[in-house]
Amino acid sequence: MSVRLARALGLALATQLAACGMGAPRPPGDRDAPPRPLRVAVPPETTFARLVERLSEPGGFFDSDNIISNETSYLHVLDAMQRLPVRGGIYLGVGPDQNFSYIAAVRPTMALMIDIRRDNLLEHLLFRALFAMSANRAEYLANLLGRPAPRDAARWGGRSIEQLVEYFDATPADSSLVEANRARVAAAVRDFGIPLSSIDLETIHRIHDAFIDDSLSLRYSSLGRAPRPYHPTYRMLLLEHDRAGRQASFLAHEDDFQFVRSMEARGLVVPVVGNLAGDRAMREVARFVAERGERISALYVSNVEQYLMRDGSFSRFAENVKLLPHDERSVIIRSFFNAPFGSAHPLNVPGHASTQLLQTIDSFVAEYDRGMLRTYYDLVGRNFLDP
Repeated sequence: MSVRLARALGLALATQLAACGMGAPRPPGDRDAPPRPLRVAVPPETTFARLVERLSEPGGFFDSDNIISNETSYLHVLDAMQRLPVRGGIYLGVGPDQNFSYIAAVRPTMALMIDIRRDNLLEHLLFRALFAMSANRAEYLANLLGRPAPRDAARWGGRSIEQLVEYFDATPADSSLVEANRARVAAAVRDFGIPLSSIDLETIHRIHDAFIDDSLSLRYSSLGRAPRPYHPTYRMLLLEHDRAGRQASFLAHEDDFQFVRSMEARGLVVPVVGNLAGDRAMREVARFVAERGERISALYVSNVEQYLMRDGSFSRFAENVKLLPHDERSVIIRSFFNAPFGSAHPLNVPGHASTQLLQTIDSFVAEYDRGMLRTYYDLVGRNFLDP
């Protein structure tokens, strides 16, 4: 029996029990100095925890773990976003760490990670703890994967993502490091001030164990369905390119990693439990953004709209989107999967099972108000921005 399976069985038997201010990142312009370690040293009941509580609603069910993305095309909208340009504002997105690459590109003032699954909130708490434990990309991947970092990790800032992948593919897990990091992660997430049950803590460890057990070969999975051959590994996602051929994962370049790390350090990546078509979380997000005098710069929905169309809640989602403060450059990032429909999207890049689409929120709202979005094909088949 694997460690992960044993822990999952233990989780099923467990009993339910009942920002964080961190050290500053490198000073601007001080690129040669090693980043200062981040610290978790704030009592509970912080602004971060209060904001999570304010914006969240009770969680719901979705049939996939979403520990990593299944969208190999996730970077294919970055070229169009740069041309528009989509910059600043507040970023709003579903799912795990593919959001970090969008955040690195948009450079928002704050990012809200909204997802119907409470597990997504817990995974983002894990990521925040790992950022706090890591001064650079090499240390972050080491702590995420349970591997020792390179001895000269502080000098790896200019290394390519291929070199990082090659190092961690050749480096086995270290059991003593895994146990030490388990304790550090548990202490860090408690200090974030969000009430966590024993099951929550076990879920965080289970998610971390998935990265440790499978390392860069970890794949997306769904409940009750065998892994699809087109589901990417974490390795593949890290090595992906945008349409111009640039590697643009947040872990491909040290500056992008440091930007996301600095946001995490200031409690500006806020996980929210919420249904995009629900009656509370999205509306509270809209109120919060308006109170700050901000706008949504990018709304990443993956292919959630496909499910909302299927269960009849798409109109509630559209009405929620209309409430979000936005401007003419605010965009929706969505994913279209070819396999269920038997043919590729016109914007599909050969070799990818998914296609990333970009539409302005203004265009989406106008089409919805004119009654033009009656089917999923209506949604994905018109008015996408030129990639």
